[in-house]
Amino acid sequence: MTGIRWVVVALLFFATVINYVDRAVLGILKPVLEKELGWDQVDYGWVVTAFQMTYAVGYALGGRLFDQIGVRLGYFLAVSVWSVAEIAHAFVRSVTGFSMARAGLGIAEGGNFPAAIKAVTEWFPKQQRAFATGLFNAGSNIGAVLCPLVVPWLAYRWGWQSAFLATGALGFVWVAVWLAVYRAPEEHPHVSPAELAYIRSDPPDPEVKISWPELLRHRQTWAYVVGMVSSSPVWWFYIYWIPDFLNKQYHLQLTQSSGPLVVIFLVADGGGIAGGWLSSMLIGRGWSVNASRKLALLVCALCVVPVFFTPLVGSLWVSVALVALAASAHCGFAANLFTLVSDTVPRQAVSSVVGIGGMAGSVGGILFAQAVARILQATHNNYTVPFAIASLIYLTALAVMHLLLPRLEPMNLK
Repeated sequence: MTGIRWVVVALLFFATVINYVDRAVLGILKPVLEKELGWDQVDYGWVVTAFQMTYAVGYALGGRLFDQIGVRLGYFLAVSVWSVAEIAHAFVRSVTGFSMARAGLGIAEGGNFPAAIKAVTEWFPKQQRAFATGLFNAGSNIGAVLCPLVVPWLAYRWGWQSAFLATGALGFVWVAVWLAVYRAPEEHPHVSPAELAYIRSDPPDPEVKISWPELLRHRQTWAYVVGMVSSSPVWWFYIYWIPDFLNKQYHLQLTQSSGPLVVIFLVADGGGIAGGWLSSMLIGRGWSVNASRKLALLVCALCVVPVFFTPLVGSLWVSVALVALAASAHCGFAANLFTLVSDTVPRQAVSSVVGIGGMAGSVGGILFAQAVARILQATHNNYTVPFAIASLIYLTALAVMHLLLPRLEPMNLK
């Protein structure tokens, strides 16, 4: 059997690395931009919100578009546009200018996960999807690791503008490789008959056209929406506010925060792979898909709870360890949450449901970002309330998801 499907995962992984590098640059540079451009917490909150508003739209529209035009063309368009928007950050100075650049970045970056999940659905049978999803989703943490290593050095040596220019250029390198390598399994010249048979080993989905109103009638869509609207805002909080938390709580400057941030997101990277591996391993040992996915989700949700103590412990590395554990658990939770869609939704509607859930998660992120900005402004940068919310929301989401889908039954379409 050939292994071209793992080459596809590698491409998805690197796209996700670039996706997260581009969005995380702003959080790393926040202390510098605050001083140079005169921002306060509320200004920063609006810049973050501009990204999340258009990210919500891009997630939904991208999911629907990729179901129609396919992954190859859709991913090419998404990465090309977000790379241009990333570069545009280097040429603006005002809150309005940054908000416009972030809006362009958001609407294109919203297409990353619908495209990646659809590609996994096309290239992997159900047994391997959670593991494959965990692998490509690990790119989010590698991107978050690379950012604090590279961006402070670029900003210190050539100014903060160089960070946006350099990271934006990476996307165009990926686009060239993607166009040269990616094809659907049936069209790929290097896929053997044995690998193609393995990829298509699950029963075929019914060939039907599915509208958004039809998808919104089903509990499978709403279970995914609940998971996304609960977990996504917490991940945005880690990306956009943890560098600021380290600066305010422990007085770490731009270059000093690199080590703690690398530890947080490197540990998170392992959590995403482990979470996907856990449910895939259980399925391989004969567990039902329902029991395997939900046990993995529960383990991850429980591991998030200790993050409540992060602003209370008074020790830098204990705080880092607590956030690293929570970020790791989030990534494991996300790997299984994404896979719930491919477990329960027909292949031709996967991107659409992922887009609907991603849009809902981004709307939740908008509300949470505005709340965090105002809480920090009112409490003089006291992070207790945001961490308290982050600690309990995963367990709450899992309980609601179980009520919606107690047996993880497939979507019943006529």
